Amino acid sequence: MISASLVKELREKTGAGMMDCKKVLTETDGDMEKAAELLRERGITKAAKKSDRIAAEGLVYCYVTDDKKVGVVLEVNAETDFVAKNEEFRKFVIDTAKQIAVTNPADVESLLQEKSLSDSSKTIKDILTDKIATIGENMSVRRFSRYETEGLIETYTHGDGKIGVMVDFANGSSEVAKDVCMQIAAAKPEYLNEQEVPEQVVNHEMEILKAQAINEGKPAEIAEKMVKGRIGKFYGEICLLDQDFVKNPDIKVKDLLSQNNAEIKRFVRIEKGEGLQKREENFAEEVAKQIK
Repeated sequence: MISASLVKELREKTGAGMMDCKKVLTETDGDMEKAAELLRERGITKAAKKSDRIAAEGLVYCYVTDDKKVGVVLEVNAETDFVAKNEEFRKFVIDTAKQIAVTNPADVESLLQEKSLSDSSKTIKDILTDKIATIGENMSVRRFSRYETEGLIETYTHGDGKIGVMVDFANGSSEVAKDVCMQIAAAKPEYLNEQEVPEQVVNHEMEILKAQAINEGKPAEIAEKMVKGRIGKFYGEICLLDQDFVKNPDIKVKDLLSQNNAEIKRFVRIEKGEGLQKREENFAEEVAKQIK
């Protein structure tokens, strides 16, 4: 009988998945060194050595159930854009998005510990580790959002997985929903409406606008009035409902919704690699690595 502590020790030593560690320990009657060698021979420990590489490429994938009541937008990162086109990688992303839709995990860590719906003998983390070893690049499940609604979930993917958008509509047609999704992808709103903007964000912007007015030579009392006029432009940039509709800049997004009896409850926009350090290619280093 292989103990859980022995499996844990081998996992920490090699970075391999739990099921892989248990399997080789069973095959070697608990011999830690032989088990580690088996993992190396099978290429599984390659994954651990790749864990410190920068993974800022990859894929953003949107999934919605046929009845449009549950939707998921998921970002899985890899080191190069080339891997995002790999069929094994794409299948892992699609399967993981469907898993999130069904199991509704609390966060990424909870998701990774779940038994895979496509292979109940492994966790999502085990499968990811296998993919890293097989494909040869560091990969990570970075983030996801899952919506469940009584209304309508609509999604939009831009640039073959560069940007993913998901919107929860209380009501509205699919045509309007698609237009709104494309609006969010293009115009990058941060909030749904003015009420959602944190007070400190508004106050900070008003301070900047007031300083600009004073620097233009306006008296303080005039500057105050100018700020109240200019803050509307600020809302028009960061609030979805206040933005000019990209297909018809003569109206706002809120006008589009009103005209079509549509209502938005919430939205999420995920851009691939956003906020992550990009890997800088060094041709000389790459050649040296290949020679070695």
